[in-house]
Amino acid sequence: MSAPPAVEAGSLYRFFRAGEEETLALQGVSLCLEPGEFVAVVGPSGSGKSTLLACLAGTDEPDGGTVRICGQRLSHQPEPVRARLRARRVGLLFQSGNLLAHLTLAQNVALAQRLARNAQRTALDALLGPLGIEPRAGSYPNQLSGGELARAGLAVALANEPVVLLADEPTGELDLGTERGVLDLLTARARSGVAILVASHSPAVAAAVDRVITLADGRVEG
Repeated sequence: MSAPPAVEAGSLYRFFRAGEEETLALQGVSLCLEPGEFVAVVGPSGSGKSTLLACLAGTDEPDGGTVRICGQRLSHQPEPVRARLRARRVGLLFQSGNLLAHLTLAQNVALAQRLARNAQRTALDALLGPLGIEPRAGSYPNQLSGGELARAGLAVALANEPVVLLADEPTGELDLGTERGVLDLLTARARSGVAILVASHSPAVAAAVDRVITLADGRVEG
Protein backbone atom coordinates (compact mmCIF):
# COMPACT_ATOMS: atom_id res chain seq x y z
CA MET A 1 0.00 0.00 0.00
CA SER A 2 1.45 3.36 -1.04
CA ALA A 3 2.14 6.05 1.53
CA PRO A 4 -0.33 8.95 1.71
CA PRO A 5 0.63 12.38 0.33
CA ALA A 6 2.64 14.62 2.62
CA VAL A 7 -0.09 17.25 2.44
CA GLU A 8 -3.49 17.05 0.77
CA ALA A 9 -6.21 19.70 0.59
CA GLY A 10 -9.64 19.03 -0.85
CA SER A 11 -12.06 21.79 -1.93
CA LEU A 12 -10.99 24.42 0.61
CA TYR A 13 -13.29 27.39 1.14
CA ARG A 14 -12.59 30.34 3.41
CA PHE A 15 -14.55 33.56 3.74
CA PHE A 16 -14.28 36.60 5.96
CA ARG A 17 -17.03 39.02 6.97
CA ALA A 18 -16.65 42.70 7.86
CA GLY A 19 -20.05 44.24 8.48
CA GLU A 20 -22.15 43.62 5.39
CA GLU A 21 -19.12 42.79 3.27
CA GLU A 22 -18.05 39.20 2.64
CA THR A 23 -14.70 38.29 1.11
CA LEU A 24 -14.20 34.85 -0.43
CA ALA A 25 -10.51 34.20 0.21
CA LEU A 26 -10.50 30.58 -0.99
CA GLN A 27 -13.02 29.09 -3.40
CA GLY A 28 -12.70 25.32 -3.75
CA VAL A 29 -8.89 25.05 -3.71
CA SER A 30 -7.49 21.51 -3.94
CA LEU A 31 -3.84 20.46 -4.03
CA CYS A 32 -1.59 17.55 -3.21
CA LEU A 33 2.15 17.42 -2.43
CA GLU A 34 4.16 14.24 -2.33
CA PRO A 35 7.29 13.85 -0.18
CA GLY A 36 10.23 15.59 -1.85
CA GLU A 37 8.15 17.98 -4.00
CA PHE A 38 9.13 21.66 -4.10
CA VAL A 39 6.11 23.71 -5.18
CA ALA A 40 5.39 27.45 -5.42
CA VAL A 41 2.02 29.15 -5.00
CA VAL A 42 1.95 32.38 -6.98
CA GLY A 43 -0.62 35.06 -7.67
CA PRO A 44 -1.29 38.76 -7.06
CA SER A 45 -1.73 40.21 -3.57
CA GLY A 46 -5.15 39.23 -2.26
CA SER A 47 -5.34 36.06 -4.33
CA GLY A 48 -5.48 33.84 -1.22
CA LYS A 49 -1.88 32.59 -0.93
CA SER A 50 -1.39 33.40 2.77
CA THR A 51 -4.88 32.16 3.66
CA LEU A 52 -4.15 28.89 1.91
CA LEU A 53 -0.90 28.37 3.81
CA ALA A 54 -2.61 29.19 7.12
CA CYS A 55 -5.29 26.57 6.44
CA LEU A 56 -2.68 24.00 5.41
CA ALA A 57 -0.73 24.70 8.61
CA GLY A 58 -3.82 24.50 10.81
CA THR A 59 -3.32 28.03 12.15
CA ASP A 60 -6.61 28.92 10.44
CA GLU A 61 -9.66 26.74 9.80
CA PRO A 62 -11.29 26.47 6.37
CA ASP A 63 -15.05 27.04 6.26
CA GLY A 64 -15.31 24.06 3.94
CA GLY A 65 -13.05 21.28 2.75
CA THR A 66 -10.40 19.16 4.44
CA VAL A 67 -6.64 19.28 5.03
CA ARG A 68 -4.67 16.10 5.73
CA ILE A 69 -1.01 15.79 6.71
CA CYS A 70 0.44 12.33 5.99
CA GLY A 71 -3.10 11.00 5.88
CA GLN A 72 -4.09 12.49 9.25
CA ARG A 73 -6.92 15.02 9.23
CA LEU A 74 -5.70 18.42 10.43
CA SER A 75 -8.73 20.59 9.70
CA HIS A 76 -11.87 20.68 11.85
CA GLN A 77 -10.07 19.20 14.82
CA PRO A 78 -9.78 20.67 18.35
CA GLU A 79 -6.95 23.19 18.56
CA PRO A 80 -4.77 20.98 20.83
CA VAL A 81 -4.94 18.21 18.21
CA ARG A 82 -4.05 20.62 15.39
CA ALA A 83 -1.22 22.16 17.42
CA ARG A 84 0.29 18.76 18.23
CA LEU A 85 0.16 17.55 14.62
CA ARG A 86 1.54 20.87 13.37
CA ALA A 87 4.42 20.84 15.86
CA ARG A 88 5.44 17.29 14.96
CA ARG A 89 4.89 17.27 11.21
CA VAL A 90 4.87 20.83 9.82
CA GLY A 91 7.64 23.42 9.64
CA LEU A 92 6.58 27.06 9.23
CA LEU A 93 8.89 29.62 7.63
CA PHE A 94 7.87 33.26 7.37
CA GLN A 95 9.44 36.40 5.96
CA SER A 96 9.78 37.55 9.56
CA GLY A 97 8.59 36.39 12.96
CA ASN A 98 10.14 32.90 13.12
CA LEU A 99 12.38 33.92 16.00
CA LEU A 100 11.59 35.25 19.48
CA ALA A 101 13.66 38.39 20.03
CA HIS A 102 14.54 37.67 23.68
CA LEU A 103 16.01 34.23 22.92
CA THR A 104 19.27 33.30 21.24
CA LEU A 105 19.21 31.24 18.06
CA ALA A 106 20.05 28.08 20.02
CA GLN A 107 17.27 28.84 22.53
CA ASN A 108 14.76 29.43 19.73
CA VAL A 109 15.57 26.02 18.27
CA ALA A 110 15.38 24.35 21.69
CA LEU A 111 11.97 25.93 22.34
CA ALA A 112 10.59 24.66 19.02
CA GLN A 113 11.81 21.16 19.88
CA ARG A 114 10.33 21.24 23.38
CA LEU A 115 6.94 22.37 22.07
CA ALA A 116 6.82 19.45 19.64
CA ARG A 117 7.48 16.83 22.35
CA ASN A 118 8.94 14.77 19.56
CA ALA A 119 11.61 12.16 20.10
CA GLN A 120 12.98 12.79 16.59
CA ARG A 121 15.12 15.88 17.08
CA THR A 122 18.07 17.15 15.11
CA ALA A 123 21.17 18.00 17.11
CA LEU A 124 21.91 21.73 17.11
CA ASP A 125 25.26 21.49 15.33
CA ALA A 126 23.81 19.16 12.68
CA LEU A 127 21.01 21.67 12.09
CA LEU A 128 23.03 24.89 12.05
CA GLY A 129 26.19 23.54 10.41
CA PRO A 130 24.77 22.96 6.90
CA LEU A 131 23.10 26.39 7.10
CA GLY A 132 26.45 28.03 7.83
CA ILE A 133 25.30 29.66 11.07
CA GLU A 134 26.65 27.36 13.77
CA PRO A 135 29.01 30.11 15.03
CA ARG A 136 25.92 32.34 15.56
CA ALA A 137 24.11 29.89 17.87
CA GLY A 138 24.54 32.20 20.88
CA SER A 139 23.43 35.35 19.04
CA TYR A 140 20.10 37.13 19.45
CA PRO A 141 17.96 37.93 16.37
CA ASN A 142 18.92 41.62 16.42
CA GLN A 143 22.58 40.60 16.15
CA LEU A 144 22.05 38.67 12.90
CA SER A 145 22.26 39.97 9.33
CA GLY A 146 19.34 39.59 6.92
CA GLY A 147 20.81 36.47 5.39
CA GLU A 148 21.59 34.98 8.80
CA LEU A 149 18.04 35.70 9.97
CA ALA A 150 16.61 33.90 6.94
CA ARG A 151 18.77 30.86 7.63
CA ALA A 152 18.01 31.03 11.36
CA GLY A 153 14.29 31.02 10.59
CA LEU A 154 14.82 27.98 8.40
CA ALA A 155 16.68 26.26 11.25
CA VAL A 156 13.71 26.78 13.57
CA ALA A 157 11.30 25.54 10.88
CA LEU A 158 13.39 22.39 10.41
CA ALA A 159 14.10 21.78 14.10
CA ASN A 160 11.76 18.77 14.36
CA GLU A 161 12.46 17.08 11.01
CA PRO A 162 9.08 18.07 9.52
CA VAL A 163 7.56 16.17 6.62
CA VAL A 164 6.03 19.40 5.28
CA LEU A 165 7.58 22.87 5.14
CA LEU A 166 5.22 25.79 4.46
CA ALA A 167 6.89 29.10 3.67
CA ASP A 168 5.11 32.44 3.22
CA GLU A 169 7.25 34.96 1.29
CA PRO A 170 10.45 33.74 2.99
CA THR A 171 12.75 35.63 0.61
CA GLY A 172 10.70 38.82 0.21
CA GLU A 173 13.20 41.13 1.94
CA LEU A 174 16.42 39.42 0.85
CA ASP A 175 18.93 40.51 -1.76
CA LEU A 176 19.33 38.28 -4.81
CA GLY A 177 22.44 36.53 -3.54
CA THR A 178 20.92 35.68 -0.17
CA GLU A 179 17.68 34.60 -1.84
CA ARG A 180 19.62 32.21 -4.05
CA GLY A 181 21.33 30.72 -1.03
CA VAL A 182 18.02 30.16 0.80
CA LEU A 183 16.51 28.56 -2.32
CA ASP A 184 19.49 26.23 -2.60
CA LEU A 185 18.94 25.16 1.01
CA LEU A 186 15.22 24.57 0.37
CA THR A 187 16.03 22.55 -2.75
CA ALA A 188 18.42 20.39 -0.75
CA ARG A 189 15.74 19.78 1.89
CA ALA A 190 13.24 18.79 -0.78
CA ARG A 191 15.75 16.30 -2.18
CA SER A 192 15.99 14.78 1.30
CA GLY A 193 12.25 14.06 1.19
CA VAL A 194 10.58 17.13 2.71
CA ALA A 195 7.50 18.42 0.85
CA ILE A 196 7.89 22.19 0.48
CA LEU A 197 5.22 24.73 -0.47
CA VAL A 198 6.31 28.36 -0.88
CA ALA A 199 3.96 31.30 -1.40
CA SER A 200 5.90 34.01 -3.21
CA HIS A 201 5.92 36.81 -5.76
CA SER A 202 9.58 36.14 -6.61
CA PRO A 203 10.53 35.03 -10.14
CA ALA A 204 13.58 33.31 -8.64
CA VAL A 205 11.34 31.14 -6.46
CA ALA A 206 9.12 30.21 -9.40
CA ALA A 207 12.20 29.25 -11.41
CA ALA A 208 13.63 27.05 -8.62
CA VAL A 209 10.61 24.83 -7.90
CA ASP A 210 9.33 21.62 -9.48
CA ARG A 211 5.92 23.09 -10.33
CA VAL A 212 3.87 26.24 -9.85
CA ILE A 213 0.27 26.61 -8.62
CA THR A 214 -1.34 29.91 -9.62
CA LEU A 215 -4.11 31.44 -7.52
CA ALA A 216 -6.46 34.18 -8.70
CA ASP A 217 -9.40 35.41 -6.61
CA GLY A 218 -9.12 32.38 -4.35
CA ARG A 219 -9.22 29.81 -7.16
CA VAL A 220 -6.55 27.64 -8.77
CA GLU A 221 -6.00 28.71 -12.38
CA GLY A 222 -5.45 26.16 -15.13
